[in-house]
Amino acid sequence: IRQKGYNFKILFLEADEKILLQRYSQTRRQHPLSHNKSLLDGIKAEKEQLKGLREKADRVINTSYCNVHELKSIIFNIAQESRKPVQMRISIQSFGFKYGVPHGADLIMDVRFLENPFFIPELKDLDGEDEEVKDFVLNNDKARVFLQKYLDLLEYLIPLYEKERKAYLTIAVGCTGGRHRSVVIAQCIYESIDKLGKQVGITHRDIRL
Repeated sequence: IRQKGYNFKILFLEADEKILLQRYSQTRRQHPLSHNKSLLDGIKAEKEQLKGLREKADRVINTSYCNVHELKSIIFNIAQESRKPVQMRISIQSFGFKYGVPHGADLIMDVRFLENPFFIPELKDLDGEDEEVKDFVLNNDKARVFLQKYLDLLEYLIPLYEKERKAYLTIAVGCTGGRHRSVVIAQCIYESIDKLGKQVGITHRDIRL
């Protein structure tokens, strides 16, 4: 296969004989090479047959004391060695609770506790992208303290999600109608995450409704 120009790695998985005996005992499966022989004889015969392949392997992984999650991590890391790391895509979405919670959101923040511009006549027909609305929503201690604490939480959580190799993270921010408070806060979150150098995008689902 290599002579045809294909680039690949051979990973050879093995385990100590006593561990293999335990695994076969737990699964109650018969070893394919243990016909009229003991299980240990079958394991030894397999080991001898695969000796040549083991010598050609790029990596030999002893799985004796690995659980499935650890083995997955080991293999994933090997597979990623020759690839550019895949960066988690983060999506920020504002929405209005009156139109329903977005499907598939990983984190949902309800910001209806913030002062509502809807009840201010000169702000009612504007939206969270207008400076007047931004100033109204953010120009108080309650909003500033909340926003800082939530951004700190996200800055803590994002690396943990990345460590788990999560491909996508959707952060939804909701207010009543999805036009004022949620838009302002979602935009602040977007700008903060963007400054961290993350791959992030933003949508305002209900801003025009």
